[in-house]
Amino acid sequence: MKNIEKEPLTLALPKGRLTEQVKELFEENGMGFSFENRKLVAHDKQGLLKIYLVKNSDLPTYINHGIAGLGVCGDDVLFEAGYPFYKLKTFSFGGTAMCIAGHKGDVLEYTDKELKIASKFTNFTRDYFSKMGIPVEVIKLNGSVELAPVLGLTRYIVDLVETGNTLKANNLEVIEKLADINVHLIANPAYYKIHYKRINEMVDRIKDGGKDE
Repeated sequence: MKNIEKEPLTLALPKGRLTEQVKELFEENGMGFSFENRKLVAHDKQGLLKIYLVKNSDLPTYINHGIAGLGVCGDDVLFEAGYPFYKLKTFSFGGTAMCIAGHKGDVLEYTDKELKIASKFTNFTRDYFSKMGIPVEVIKLNGSVELAPVLGLTRYIVDLVETGNTLKANNLEVIEKLADINVHLIANPAYYKIHYKRINEMVDRIKDGGKDE
C-alpha cells in the first residue's frame, strides 16, 4: 500500500510563457525543474513535485478530475471552466486585463437591443453584462477576435489585453476595462484537504511578491 505522504505532490502547468515564469520562480526557491526531450512530465530537483505540462484550457479539467491536485491558472480560464477550486496564492506575474474593445473612437452604447459581442470568453461576457442587466448576444470565436469588428461581424469584442498593440494595429482600442485577470496557484478541494500540510509548506516556500490567499 502506497504511503501518500511520501508521494510527490502533483502540479499541472499550462504550456507557454506561464510555465517559463513558474520555472524561473521555482528555481529561485529551490524547486527547479525542466521538461526534457519533449516530455510532458517532470520532477523538481528535490522530488517534492511531479509536474504535468498541459494545454492551458484543459488545465482545470485535469485538476477537477484529480489527475493533478494543484495547478497554475489565470482567472480567465478558471471562469470559463466553472469548476470549484481553492486559490492558494496569487502570483505577481502573468496579470492582464479583460476589456471590451471596438473601433478607434467608438463608445459603448446601451440600448434596448442586445449588444452583439465576439469573444473567446463567452461565460465571462454573458455573466458580466447579465449582472449589469444588459442583454447581450455573444458570438464565440476561437481565433483572432480582433477580426470581428474589422470584418463587420460584431461592433465590439471582449478579450484579454496586455499591451494593446494588436488592437492598435487593426485600428481598434480599449473602450472599457471590465476586470483584472490574475494568475493563481489553485488546488482541487479534496486533494487539498488530504495534503494541506505539505501544500501549505510549499506555498510558504514560494516567495515572489505575490499574495497568499
